[in-house]
Amino acid sequence: MIVLNDLLDYNNYKIYQDTEMFCFSLDSVLLANFVTINKKTSNILDIGCGNGPIPLILSTRTKSNITGVEIQKDVYNLAVKSVKYNNCDKQIKIFNDDINILYKKLESDSFDTITCNPPYFKINEFTKQNISNYKRIARHEIYLDIERLCLIARKLLKNNGNIAIVHRTNRLIDIIDIMKKNNIEPKKIQFIYPKKNEDSNLVLIEGIKNGRSGLKILPPLYVHNSDGSYTNAINKIFKSEE
Repeated sequence: MIVLNDLLDYNNYKIYQDTEMFCFSLDSVLLANFVTINKKTSNILDIGCGNGPIPLILSTRTKSNITGVEIQKDVYNLAVKSVKYNNCDKQIKIFNDDINILYKKLESDSFDTITCNPPYFKINEFTKQNISNYKRIARHEIYLDIERLCLIARKLLKNNGNIAIVHRTNRLIDIIDIMKKNNIEPKKIQFIYPKKNEDSNLVLIEGIKNGRSGLKILPPLYVHNSDGSYTNAINKIFKSEE
């Protein structure tokens, strides 16, 4: 069932979601707030944009042109509806395409910033894949993995352009290694923890194409208090009252 929900408190935006698919997650919200955007940023690409949460949140941070690419038609349709509903269609353009094919047609060095909340899980014979085709593609590295993502970013990013992704913490070493192989220098990392005294389960990482070495580790971000409520830091990101 398709529903229209609040996009948290971001400019009173609304977002269309299908209750049988993934709703937009904390991961996307964190990534949209983590990525570095400056005055020189003019073109942003969000790979695997889903129903459009990252492009919509980014539109509250910048006047830059934002392009979203989503391979799944039904999800793409939700993103287009959400963008149009919020009157963002002049700033945000959504394409229904496979980025593995589309990037070869796009001009090299054409984006200042790339964001991606990619599938987290590798495909192997022991992987338990969700029976929903949508969730299989969203969760597992069927069409996109870290290697392909960094290869695409190496082509499409301008020199000194940045890519920011959110991923599982246990994949961090792989991510750093693959970034560096593609001339993307990791510059900023933030570890996300479900609660204090628990292991980090998510990591935000940003790299710069042909950037100089020098890595900054941001303060840890805790999602929940001991009683299960959101921490002040998360509420601030949600644009909610602390």
